[in-house]
Amino acid sequence: MLPATFKLCAGISYRHMRNMTGLRKNAMIAIHHELNKLSRPGPSAWINHIRRRSSLLSSRIAEETYSEAEQCYVQQGQQALQKSISILSDQDGWQTEIESVNGDKVMSKVLPDIGKVFKLEVMLEQKTDELYEELVDNMEQMGEWNPNVKQVKILQKIGQDTMITHEVSAETPGNVVGPRDFISVRCAKRRGSTCFLAGMSTQHPGMPEQKGFVRAENGPTCIVMRPSAEDPNKTKFTWLLSLDLKGWIPKTVINRVLSQTQVDFANHLRHRMASNGGVEAAIAC
Repeated sequence: MLPATFKLCAGISYRHMRNMTGLRKNAMIAIHHELNKLSRPGPSAWINHIRRRSSLLSSRIAEETYSEAEQCYVQQGQQALQKSISILSDQDGWQTEIESVNGDKVMSKVLPDIGKVFKLEVMLEQKTDELYEELVDNMEQMGEWNPNVKQVKILQKIGQDTMITHEVSAETPGNVVGPRDFISVRCAKRRGSTCFLAGMSTQHPGMPEQKGFVRAENGPTCIVMRPSAEDPNKTKFTWLLSLDLKGWIPKTVINRVLSQTQVDFANHLRHRMASNGGVEAAIAC
């Protein structure tokens, strides 16, 4: 089978066959199948190297099948992730906005090209994978447990990592800040044991501006989750937030609302995960 596989892969090196997307996909599937057989019981270094290279080629082939608009969304999501990581990597200049008794902390800094950004840092009692499932896989359920959010709807998915969402926020108490909505491109990534969910504002033909809502803008934003160094069953949770709520709202009000929103989010997420744990325990019994 292996010689036939390499003949198939050699065939896609010809220009007229390289444009045949289905053939290229079949070639990559065949390579993975053969490498898996060769790697048993213990893969050698060269097999692992080839597998990594073939995985990279597979992702490039998948990208080539995207439309121009889809490629643009993917690039926006990756830019949001890269920018967010760059901001979070710089530890200088952060000022404390809120510090709770339980250790939850919100900090902020002003960036020349973005404006004021906020950073929430908390420790959560759940494993990183459980939180990732709740915030990424169950994203559209957020309105059920976070009273600051009315709705999250996935408008479009592109590959495994990118999605376009429409989010509707609730008005603040006293309607100090009225309801807003956002169109965001989101990029969900895993790097080792660390999980990322980054995003920024975008536009989507399926969701024009809605009557009764101010179309606000966000980004770059990013949630970073990694297992605690002291206890892998706990998660160090960091949320970078950057929002332009639009409208005539004093900056002092915006700063207070955004920092409190982050603290509230952490508490609502704790309650959600605790209730999920109780349901799972009941089912197990």
